[in-house]
Amino acid sequence: MTIIEKIEREQLRMDIPEFNAGDTVKVHMRIIEGEKERIQVFQGAVIRISKGTTNATFTVRKISDGVGVERVFPMHSPSIERVELVQEGRVRRSRLYYLRNLKGKAARIKPKNRW
Repeated sequence: MTIIEKIEREQLRMDIPEFNAGDTVKVHMRIIEGEKERIQVFQGAVIRISKGTTNATFTVRKISDGVGVERVFPMHSPSIERVELVQEGRVRRSRLYYLRNLKGKAARIKPKNRW
């Protein structure tokens, strides 16, 4: 194992749950404004996951006041307090970019049936 791989392994977070594209998640982010620090929750559907070691990311999309908002989160970022899995979605793709063109009820993702 090289020195770079050892350093990357130390930076990895193991407390993030397993989730896939189509799942609804709540991402609790640590926001620093001046000297104050607070937690802000961003809840939406995961439309993309990029795998990797320290460069792994996931994109979450939500609708806020009728406007679509997407945010890319680094998977192993120290500014992420925690990630909660709210609902598992039933999708057939790993990249859900088609949701950008849908509005209202058409943009919903069906929940996964758990028997």
